[in-house]
Amino acid sequence: MNAPLKKLAFTIGAPFGPFYAQLMVFRAFLYRKKIISTYEPPVPVISVGNLTMGGTGKTPLVMYLGKYLMTQGCKPAVVSRGYRGTSKEAVGLVSDGAAVLMEAEQSGDEPWLLANELPGVVVATGKNRVYPCRAVIESHRCDVVILDDGFQHLKIARSIDLVLFDVDVFAGNSRVFPAGELREPVSALNRCHAFILTGITNSNRERADRCAALLLKKFPQKPLFRFTATYPLARKYTFEGSTPERECIPVSGLPDNLFCFSGIANPQRFEQLLAENGITISSFMTFSDHHRYSATDVQKLIARSRSENARGLLTTEKDMPKVRKFLSPGTTLFTLPLELGINQDFNNFIKNTLFV
Repeated sequence: MNAPLKKLAFTIGAPFGPFYAQLMVFRAFLYRKKIISTYEPPVPVISVGNLTMGGTGKTPLVMYLGKYLMTQGCKPAVVSRGYRGTSKEAVGLVSDGAAVLMEAEQSGDEPWLLANELPGVVVATGKNRVYPCRAVIESHRCDVVILDDGFQHLKIARSIDLVLFDVDVFAGNSRVFPAGELREPVSALNRCHAFILTGITNSNRERADRCAALLLKKFPQKPLFRFTATYPLARKYTFEGSTPERECIPVSGLPDNLFCFSGIANPQRFEQLLAENGITISSFMTFSDHHRYSATDVQKLIARSRSENARGLLTTEKDMPKVRKFLSPGTTLFTLPLELGINQDFNNFIKNTLFV
């Protein structure tokens, strides 16, 4: 939704925001007083979530946690709702840790990406995440669960509740849906254990400092960590048969004049990071977040790139699985796997909270 439409929608929804806010406060009260039961897993649970609607970088942080926990000798699992996935199973096993068992259309974009990027980590989905949470513990002997987008999913108790804020969006207009971008009132942050600032780039570091100061002033007892996205490598996919050939190359090895497209929550950030990494593009086409590409969409992308004499297509790892089946032989597609730079203070926080 573009900015003018979003502003109009929030204006129309303004009278209803306070009612929804109170409903969310009452819901949290019912869970806190155990009037609504909560499943308490026999293993630690780390919830990765946010207060605002939209993307805040949860998937890269879940990936970071999965890799870090494996270095600590853990057998972690990721449990996700499976947003926009077609699977209706109570427990959708996306990966058993050894093999990816579902396609992106079934599992949803993020679980499929996590399953492919986290070999050794079990990934499961389910609308009621209690069921996949039980399954990964009982059937796969996982000893830590990472709850993706879990801040509002109060049915599962957690050892660590992480709340992410995208620096550029932060708290939006500070009003609760449908009057604004908040899922709950700011008071809900009292139940989290730490804040994570994401989306930090060279151009918004001063804004990141202001966001950090605001959070620490209101919640001085809660630790705050910052993460900066990096593109350590690029991937080159060459489509000649049913399975594309993949090659990892340095970002400096990307050709100039690539035609870029994406269907993610913050395409402007992606474009900005391309510029900061010295990656030149002919033009950039954007789609809505979680866009389901059609054959027509992909044909238009290819035709546009050829009209601009682009030397290939460039997109995100999240978009790649949704377009690959429509790409014709001879097509070259580049992606940039996003990673978070190591934050040793954050690693120590996780280790000391879970294992000490």
